[in-house]
Amino acid sequence: MKCPICKKEVEFGAPQMPFCSERCRLIDLGKWAEEEYRIPGPAAAAPAVPAAEAGEEEEAE
Repeated sequence: MKCPICKKEVEFGAPQMPFCSERCRLIDLGKWAEEEYRIPGPAAAAPAVPAAEAGEEEEAE
């Protein structure tokens, strides 16, 4: 199996599997945190704000 980050060969059962090292594991984690990876699916719709709540927000300003 190859490391998904650097493509080095990783032995089956290695402690960092599927990564070759802690460095590659952290690089991958950072990509998820920065939203570089996305799981495909339908676009999420914006949440609807009820009219009563929308009026309350305007009065509070």
